Amino acid sequence: MPEHAYHHGDLASALLKAAEEELALHGIEAFSLRAVAKRAGVSHGAPAHHFKDAKGLLTTLAARGYERLVEAQVSRQREADEDPTAQCIASGLGYLDFARANPELFRLMFSSDKPRRSQDDFARSAGTAFANLVGDIRNKLGSDPYEDPVAMKQVVASWSIVHGLADLLISGRLDAPLAVVGTEAERDEIMSEIMLRVLEGPGRA
Repeated sequence: MPEHAYHHGDLASALLKAAEEELALHGIEAFSLRAVAKRAGVSHGAPAHHFKDAKGLLTTLAARGYERLVEAQVSRQREADEDPTAQCIASGLGYLDFARANPELFRLMFSSDKPRRSQDDFARSAGTAFANLVGDIRNKLGSDPYEDPVAMKQVVASWSIVHGLADLLISGRLDAPLAVVGTEAERDEIMSEIMLRVLEGPGRA
């Protein structure tokens, strides 16, 4: 599609879509503005005009990724029971859903040095995702993690186990252990049990 065919404001969205496709197909290390421009059908200078450089484009893409991560978590939470423990587990399952569906984007968001993490949109979106986790733990424990070190330890433990599971899933390290699992529902049950053990503490059988 020629660049002039985009209305003002649509070009940025088209470039982000092309950037995500490039990322998914070729990974972070092979990412280039030229390839994004070619995929979007625009001039080579178009991505730089909108995002300044590759880091700017990847930063905005990662920020959008955090927004979609939160959407995946909220989607799971809407389907779950309203009690705080079920909501925490549902949020974790949404985290895993997002990672499995978007492995390269997930790596960009969490593991890459490409995004400018202090950029406003990135900091805001990542901060929202973390605030939601803090809120879930606050609701479960009835204590503010920013005032209660025990509650903040639970935040860190919960995030660590879910993120670790996500990383193992998208790297294929859990393929063999989960090969005995027949359905997605059974997989969710296993992941939920792992998260529950962390949420309920070391005293759980």
